[in-house]
Amino acid sequence: MRDTIKWVANRMPKSGDRQLSIMSLGNVAKARFFHSSFPQYSITPLARLDGMAKYLGLGGLFVKDESFRFGLNAFKVLGGSFAMARYIAKEMGRDVSEMTYDYLTSEAFRQEFGQATFFTATDGNHGRGVAWAAHKLGQKAVVHMPKGSSQARYENIAKEGAQVTIEDVNYDDCVRMAAAEAAETKHGVVVQDTAWEGYEEIPAWIMQGYGTMANEAAEQLRQVGVNRPTHVFVQAGVGSLAGAVIGYFTNLFPNDPPTFVVMEARAADCLYQGALAGDGEPRIVEGDLKTIMAGLACGEPNILSWDILRNHVAAFVSCPDWVSARGMRMLGVPVKGDPTVISGESGAVGMGLIAALMETDEYQDLRQAIGLDRFSQVLLFSTEGNTDPMKFRKVLWDGEYPTV
Repeated sequence: MRDTIKWVANRMPKSGDRQLSIMSLGNVAKARFFHSSFPQYSITPLARLDGMAKYLGLGGLFVKDESFRFGLNAFKVLGGSFAMARYIAKEMGRDVSEMTYDYLTSEAFRQEFGQATFFTATDGNHGRGVAWAAHKLGQKAVVHMPKGSSQARYENIAKEGAQVTIEDVNYDDCVRMAAAEAAETKHGVVVQDTAWEGYEEIPAWIMQGYGTMANEAAEQLRQVGVNRPTHVFVQAGVGSLAGAVIGYFTNLFPNDPPTFVVMEARAADCLYQGALAGDGEPRIVEGDLKTIMAGLACGEPNILSWDILRNHVAAFVSCPDWVSARGMRMLGVPVKGDPTVISGESGAVGMGLIAALMETDEYQDLRQAIGLDRFSQVLLFSTEGNTDPMKFRKVLWDGEYPTV
């Protein structure tokens, strides 16, 4: 018997919404300007799945395909690279708008700034992004991965010239390890997308970097005549991506924001647990956090992002692994006429959830609570492509994590 999807409507008390300004349109515009200065930059595709929308009974279904981002197969580089630029700008007493790719790779910059060492913990995509950006900008990177991390992801990080290890502890303990080492290293700095008391500036910058993806998606929707999505589904580990996307769209449509749904892996559903408790305080999930959705296997919420989510999310959903596997198969073998989206385990959970909500009445309570119907224009984010080839084949070819 398969596990069922669990969900809770957001009834938490509102806060003063102090963190929403992190994702102001001005801050996101600065991030987009920075990313567009890279010669490797191009806008990633927004897949328009008209056939799938019709099949599921939706007005429109759009999937932002991050497998094309900077040739790195995942969106994460957007956050780490912009945080580096803002850190360097602050150290030099300059504005981030001066930190273009050309300047950061110049001899003049090397003379003025020298070199820093960027420490991070990752299940793969974030670390690869930090390593890639450090390599491109002539900086150093040290990356720690939790136990059970994929060899393919490890090798992709090592290829970028970073010092990388797989530790015998979970993700949250790797974060603590990276922070301790950075504190003991001259010009050492932690680039982590989870915030805690006393470590809030860099996670806020990382969130702004993710804003580039949301900004592109909003622009692409307008180009196809969808001024505003009615629903935005976004997955969460620590919640930085979710807070970034939801914060941006809330600022973009302050009078009429979309309905926001946040999805997590069942084994690491700390945001869902917080919403279930209902008092507005974040909750922590401990243990090995074993899930197919490696990028979402985080048990401690980003406190900045949590503040945005508790104010603006309609529903929090805890998804068993089969939901993601189903999404991978549906995106990888699309309805005739729709583009194929190669989506990894952490990228496809939105597609799997939408299908579960629309195909049967098993979850009609959630469908009705968020108002999903034939007029809905839904935006999803496929945050990674095929980043673990063996796992990808097991799911798509061998039928691992079956739906029934």
